[in-house]
Amino acid sequence: MALSRPKTAATILLASVMAAGLSGCFAPGNAQPAANADARIKVAMLQPPRSGLTPLSDDAFKLSRWKTAETLIVLDSLGDAQPSLSTAWNQLDSKNWRFELRSGVKFHDGTSLTAEQVAASLTAAANASPKPRILDGVQLTVRTDGGNAVVVTTQNEDPLIPQRLSSPQLAILAASAYKPGGVVSPLNAGTGPYVLAAADGTTSATLNRFDGYWGEKAASSGVDVQYVPDGTARAAALRTGNADVVEAIPVGQVAQIDAQLIHEVPMPRTNTLYLNSEAGPFADPAVRAAAREAIERAQIIERVYEGRADLAEGLLGPALPWAAEERKNASYAEALKKRASAGPANGIRIKLGTFTDRAELPEVAVQLEQQLEAAGFIVEQDVREYQHIEADAIAGKFDAFILSRATVLDSGDPVAYMFSDFACKGSFNISQFCDADVDAALTKAAAVPAGPERRAAIAAAEALILANDAAVPLLHERVIQGESARIRDVERDPRERALITSKTGISK
Repeated sequence: MALSRPKTAATILLASVMAAGLSGCFAPGNAQPAANADARIKVAMLQPPRSGLTPLSDDAFKLSRWKTAETLIVLDSLGDAQPSLSTAWNQLDSKNWRFELRSGVKFHDGTSLTAEQVAASLTAAANASPKPRILDGVQLTVRTDGGNAVVVTTQNEDPLIPQRLSSPQLAILAASAYKPGGVVSPLNAGTGPYVLAAADGTTSATLNRFDGYWGEKAASSGVDVQYVPDGTARAAALRTGNADVVEAIPVGQVAQIDAQLIHEVPMPRTNTLYLNSEAGPFADPAVRAAAREAIERAQIIERVYEGRADLAEGLLGPALPWAAEERKNASYAEALKKRASAGPANGIRIKLGTFTDRAELPEVAVQLEQQLEAAGFIVEQDVREYQHIEADAIAGKFDAFILSRATVLDSGDPVAYMFSDFACKGSFNISQFCDADVDAALTKAAAVPAGPERRAAIAAAEALILANDAAVPLLHERVIQGESARIRDVERDPRERALITSKTGISK
């Protein structure tokens, strides 16, 4: 039976107040617009900007989702590189890549896209302090190659350079965006179908159609964005027609909304139970196997997530559509046969940790405690805010730890996540796991260029990790996206890079 979430009077009042506030910023949404070309899209977003919308921070993903700032490369559903501001590329040698640029592209301030400005934008990102996350550990330089191409050079061989250049944090902006002191302002400086015309701090943003766009012109005259951190208020904005697109509807609010307005998007995020394989009870593979066999994942999904999550068959979920196919290979099944058999768990004491910042995780901990104790374990819980528990988790002070973990970073590739969590020298190795075969498999996968062979190598590494029970994947999360009845062609992107596009508009 699904857990209920009672509403307090204060919560209901807050939702009403915030919904009313939204209606003051957005035009009333009850009447259908007569002319869709002149209508504006109303968006309610979860989080306000944290860094003034600079593309060198996570705020870059907002610019990408609003289709105002663009990158040289975009990724398809498999994570393979596709053209954007660059139309073609080739690897000159192990450390040099050449990218040809699209001709006829204008920035929003009227200047033209040139090789010099592309090189300047990428160089600014490479030299930023702190660097964009996608460039962690990567040393690169960029030079022009004629008037319509750039060459990207890396200090070390890197087969993922095209994928890295797809990161919204490496968007190409006009020279006018780069201010003294390292400040980067995306106002009137992108190349997308929408111009970021105004940004009101952590309150709102206004975007207008860019008639000089190089591609398909925007179907809507503009986009009006409001930041609405309160989930109840975001849900109310969708119900009342005060928003056309709403990020992250809380599970507890879904029942109050017309089902036709709700769309579930699989996320590249896995809720995982990490088992300490170095010290304590779970240093014994048979005890790890006992924990794995005790867990009823479907029950957790139903009771905590109200059925709105996907049961995990591996570390990588449906947001990576190729992962399930790779698990059908005979070699994958053969690797899993090497799992240890479950041993007795009666009376074994374990310390289980997680954090409160994600509301579902303490509930998951309760369910896991019940399941593990039913198998004979004696469970002690330690639940704190993430900032107060992360260091202890990484230091191996828990026997088991529940984490909601992003499995795909900005390059669209999971190898970095696997290295971080499961390599002997991984910086986020909560399982304290070290296995020479896994390290070799990860090293092999990292060296293979993007494509089918790399995906097969990633799956082989996943199978080895699961065979050792270093972690027990529980479920893959979904985000619930709200879309009004009058909106069409909104993107439902697992990577959260796309939302509003040229095609998104208001139906007649």
